[in-house]
Amino acid sequence: MRSSTRGGRPSAAAVGAAAVVAAVLAALLAWSLWPSQTPVPSDFGDRPRASGPAAVASSRVHDPGPGEAGDASGPVSEPMALRVPRVSLDARVQGVGVEDDGTVEIPDDAGQAGWYRYGPAPGASAGSAVLVGHVDDRTGDLGAFAKLYRVRKGDEVTVAREDAPPVRYEVTAREVVDKGRLPDEVFRRHGQPVLTLVTCAPPYDRERGGYQRNLLVYAVPAQESG
Repeated sequence: MRSSTRGGRPSAAAVGAAAVVAAVLAALLAWSLWPSQTPVPSDFGDRPRASGPAAVASSRVHDPGPGEAGDASGPVSEPMALRVPRVSLDARVQGVGVEDDGTVEIPDDAGQAGWYRYGPAPGASAGSAVLVGHVDDRTGDLGAFAKLYRVRKGDEVTVAREDAPPVRYEVTAREVVDKGRLPDEVFRRHGQPVLTLVTCAPPYDRERGGYQRNLLVYAVPAQESG
């Protein structure tokens, strides 16, 4: 992972949600070995929505200051690993930010996930915690997030955190959207808490820049029993 030399501050071109969305897509579409005949995963459930005017106003990407990360309301317990047991997804998580050119950092290792550290962290009381990952790599091996194609409503998701108990989520929705059209809500910092997982989806078209869609999986905090 390349580190920013400007304290993690995105360029002016990356301040808006659309700019960062485009940057995420540019990185995610860099690898292109997922079989072209792979069917597009089906949508299910309803995208978790923010509520209230404050949530709408905060859907634009935050411009972080030096050293700032995650939920500004308090200390951040950084995510260390992501697990979705039913589909055998088990990936280490590393914090990612933005490059000097405004693009979002993505882990080089397709077996790992990247947490967008300038948004909320998994376990935060509000906002969308975003984890991004590759669907395949340059060797032809599938990435960890290829397993998101097989998730179902109700699947358990666990995020291990540094110096904090694991946080549990439950998958409630999945949708496929055209590249460059990720909902602004994906990067919101307020409203109901949600874990948002992002990867690529077919079709793949080399002449048009790679994958033409993105797969989004949404999970909400699990209800504690007892």
